[in-house]
Amino acid sequence: MAQADFLLYDKQHYPIEDISCLKIGIVRSEWNTQIVDALTQSCTDELLSLGLDSDLIHVRSVPGSFELPLGAKFLLNSPLKLDAVICLGCVIQGETKHDEYINHTIARGIAQLGLMTNKPVIYGVLTTNTLEQAQHRAGGKRGDKGKESAHAVLKMISLQEQLSNKGSKIKF
Repeated sequence: MAQADFLLYDKQHYPIEDISCLKIGIVRSEWNTQIVDALTQSCTDELLSLGLDSDLIHVRSVPGSFELPLGAKFLLNSPLKLDAVICLGCVIQGETKHDEYINHTIARGIAQLGLMTNKPVIYGVLTTNTLEQAQHRAGGKRGDKGKESAHAVLKMISLQEQLSNKGSKIKF
């Protein structure tokens, strides 16, 4: 069993009124294509297996992981009227600290976007030391970040539905 089995979406504990009507965006990096292709495929497959309509899953690409937050913002601001966005990418450590700067910026941007829009924006970015580690986390020995991201988005949408139905709002 993978480490992240606890992340799996459970309709009993995280009910969503009508999952088939959800509009989900996936913004994916074009960098480290082999890994990101695997993440995108597993994420999309999982959303479909859980009952989402394929016509309501919108996948778009950006040049690199650094551009994921802005790509997600473009998707959320588009006429598609999405319920949430999943950001998928892979940053592998190189010979410099470049990866650290990229990873911190991506994480901050994705978190900020979710707070600004009040919509779930999921961080599905692998940050590994080697290509082999990335392969293990993209459906290999160490789990599947694409599948986990699909479950995370449904859990967040479910939480949002539960709280909004009870009239609870947190305001800043």
